[in-house]
Amino acid sequence: MEDNKGKTEAYKQRRYEDRQDLSGEHKYSDIGQLIFLALFFVLWGIDSLYLQFSTFLTRYIPIYVSAPIGGLILLPAFICAYKGLQQIFREVRDPPEVIRTGVFKYTRHPIYLGAILLYLGLTIITLSLASLGLLAIIVIFYDFIASHEEKLLIEQFEKEYEQYKKDVPKWIPIPKLGKNR
Repeated sequence: MEDNKGKTEAYKQRRYEDRQDLSGEHKYSDIGQLIFLALFFVLWGIDSLYLQFSTFLTRYIPIYVSAPIGGLILLPAFICAYKGLQQIFREVRDPPEVIRTGVFKYTRHPIYLGAILLYLGLTIITLSLASLGLLAIIVIFYDFIASHEEKLLIEQFEKEYEQYKKDVPKWIPIPKLGKNR
């Protein structure tokens, strides 16, 4: 058995245990995401569609303004998540390497960013302040699990991943002015 002293604890689903190109994730990543997804939809649904206890902003901002804005946020949410999932799980990288193409060229965590944008888009559509409060907690959770995964990636790829961190933002893809790419 290997000595794991000093190593970041990694978890892989059984179906991906043999994939050397996947560094793993936090052991509570999947269950945490499912719990927050369920909590969000319950809170958002109850507040936005039934009780409306924190949607008073809809008196000042009509749905024909908030819905298109929220919808415009949902489109990149689905693109980020779908393209990121495709790249990670459909492509086996042998030998393992840092992914720097596709959506990973713009943000280090496109799947998590897609999830956050989904929550944000739905929150904006109905202007639910209760959902916005839960979204703040969800963002903290995603940042925590993303940081954990980055530790695993640094252990696996060392300087290559450190350079990737310098080149690509963690969350928001901001164009670097004055740099030719």
